[in-house]
Amino acid sequence: VQLQASGGGLVQAGESLRLSCAASGRTFGRFSLGWFRQAPGKEREFVASILWSGSSTLHADSVKGRFAISRDNAKNTLYLQMNSLRPEDTAIYYCASRVGTYSRDVKAYNYWGQGTLVTVSS
Repeated sequence: VQLQASGGGLVQAGESLRLSCAASGRTFGRFSLGWFRQAPGKEREFVASILWSGSSTLHADSVKGRFAISRDNAKNTLYLQMNSLRPEDTAIYYCASRVGTYSRDVKAYNYWGQGTLVTVSS
């Protein structure tokens, strides 16, 4: 499956953004999906993931209550709604997919999008 992330940009602290990840392929509904981010000089880290069915989600503690992952299997699209953004949320955000259940582990994902840059100014 091929993934294309979009929706990043420059916002001020406290504002919102919604990221999208469009996927190709008829088997989109079989893949669990995740959002990860990588800030300059840091390792890629887990943000959120969603089960293939959309019935369950996981969020990192750092974004819990501010970010929400969702998916629309009919549109082959993954979303990340980001509210109350903070400067420390600045990073390149990547979407990723894997067959089977969801995971927080970067290494568990097989397919990756190219990333979209989110910059939050203070």
